Amino acid sequence: MKRFFFFFFLISFFCVSGCNKNDIVAQDAFGTDHPRILLLKGEEAAIKKSVKVSPVWGKMHQTILDECDKIIPLPPIERIQIGRRLLDKSREALRRIFFLSYAYRTTGEVKYAERAEKEMVYIAGFSDWNPSHFLDVAEMTMAVAIGYDWVYDRLKPESREIIREAILKKGLEPSLDSKYNSWLRATHNWNQVCNAGMVFGALAILEDHPEIARQMIDRAMETIHLPMEDYEPDGAYPEGYGYWNYGTSFNVLFNSAMDKAFPGRFDYANHPGYLKTGSFLKSMVGPTGASYNWGDAGGGGSLSPAMFWFAEKSNDPSLLWVEKQYLDRADYSRFTSNRILPAVMIWGKDIRMESVTEPAEKVYIGQGKMPLMLARTSWSDPNAIYLGFKGGSPSVNHGHMDIGSFIMEAEGIRWAIDMGSQSYESLESRGMSIFGRTQDAVRWSILRLNNYIHNTLTVNGELQRVSGYAKMEKYGHDPAFMFGITDMSTVYEGQLDQAIRGAALVDGQYVVVRDELKSGANKAQIRWQMLTDASVILSGKNEATLEKDGKRLTIKVDEPAGITLTTWSSQPSTDYDAPNPGTVLVGFETGLPAGASSVFQVKLIPGVAGTKADFNQPLENWK
Repeated sequence: MKRFFFFFFLISFFCVSGCNKNDIVAQDAFGTDHPRILLLKGEEAAIKKSVKVSPVWGKMHQTILDECDKIIPLPPIERIQIGRRLLDKSREALRRIFFLSYAYRTTGEVKYAERAEKEMVYIAGFSDWNPSHFLDVAEMTMAVAIGYDWVYDRLKPESREIIREAILKKGLEPSLDSKYNSWLRATHNWNQVCNAGMVFGALAILEDHPEIARQMIDRAMETIHLPMEDYEPDGAYPEGYGYWNYGTSFNVLFNSAMDKAFPGRFDYANHPGYLKTGSFLKSMVGPTGASYNWGDAGGGGSLSPAMFWFAEKSNDPSLLWVEKQYLDRADYSRFTSNRILPAVMIWGKDIRMESVTEPAEKVYIGQGKMPLMLARTSWSDPNAIYLGFKGGSPSVNHGHMDIGSFIMEAEGIRWAIDMGSQSYESLESRGMSIFGRTQDAVRWSILRLNNYIHNTLTVNGELQRVSGYAKMEKYGHDPAFMFGITDMSTVYEGQLDQAIRGAALVDGQYVVVRDELKSGANKAQIRWQMLTDASVILSGKNEATLEKDGKRLTIKVDEPAGITLTTWSSQPSTDYDAPNPGTVLVGFETGLPAGASSVFQVKLIPGVAGTKADFNQPLENWK
């Protein structure tokens, strides 16, 4: 009864202080006690039922419990900062506390709650959670908020007070300081992660600190739309695969928590691109299981709990085709490094993985800030051909000078590759400021980030233009001719008057990359290059054979006539660049007189395609 009157007072207070349509907290009665974040009291029953009837979810549940048993004897996390970041400690805290709290709620075993309590009290004793790099605060706040909310009934009163005050003083209050909250204006993952962390903290301590809780929630509702708008119009995430798994996953955690706490209040109709982004991520993984790792991304593909939220939200199980491949593997322990893994049991518990069907579409086209085309000959054949091709701009967050770049797989081999990013700390420890986006930024001196090592053009040895932008001007979905065309002219402003590139998957047999170029008032020296980790055999002036794992790919240059294919080292010449072992650049260089036009056409022909690759059409005829 006391709790009832408290919440009646709380809602009355909010409404007296000013209800409006954006004041979400003021509109809803928090009649539920802890737990209230993501999974309400009693909702564990649905997970337990799923664990009993589904081999997949039974196995995942046991994997999480087994990992918790490994966490229990570990000492608590220490506050050890690496450079400007405490982030690895915050992430491990989220992993430990989320796992342990899940184990307690689904088994009732006190050992898990006690170990979570120990971790939270220890973390609460840190001097701070490193607000100068606010991602650290956000993830730590989310970690402690989940633990506080989910094991609330087992926490000692003194522990509750310690943890609650830490959420307030080391989590929420620093976010009000303008020195630390520039992320409120960001359109990238910082906004998503930080808003999510603050909202989780607010929901955890709502009844004790209602004013700041309301402030956190209303502020998030006003600002998280900024990164969500970046998914328009087709769901393509500008920061690429790795940061999708970061920014989008935390955005989904925010959405899921808000939907649970305030049903029906979040208006997804304003974010149609966001709701389409599951198709983007699904298409970003090739038949080899590796992701298209453009930008600051690693090359691995991995299970994404957030994809289960999108599948449920859109009622489209085919979005989980790639996730199903991961779950069909025997060893689930590989998933335990994912700090939000327990969320897959919340979002996936009602999905029968055996009902997940192969997607119908084989081409994905995304426009927006980082346009791209992703095409494949099959979703189920491990030897399928896969082509990823991108436009965009180097100016997006975590972007590279890789406009016009592509990757290509066939017969289970990725032939055209992308190195992805270099460790930030390896560069920042040298005092390098690596996130500038102006043309003269230090960022572009890093080999893996500029165009000198990407599968694109370099003109006169110069960098691509940061201010340039290339959309997908034209594209096709026909299985016999899947293609995209992008106009890169602004990316080569001052170097070329025209630079249009098309990439196509022809007859399900081979890939064509075609450039139609025109120089300006000055002559241009142009390099066409492709990065590979295969062995390269220069088999003719205009041909090269790539070999790897007993498989072959032929590179054939149709135009310009008379060129000679060659190789260049992909190893850096500086002491700060990361090495690129086992890789080499293959391509050609040619001069273009002032005011002249030229066509480059290169075919990538897997061994199974033989010599039938006879396609040669100007881009205007691509249909």
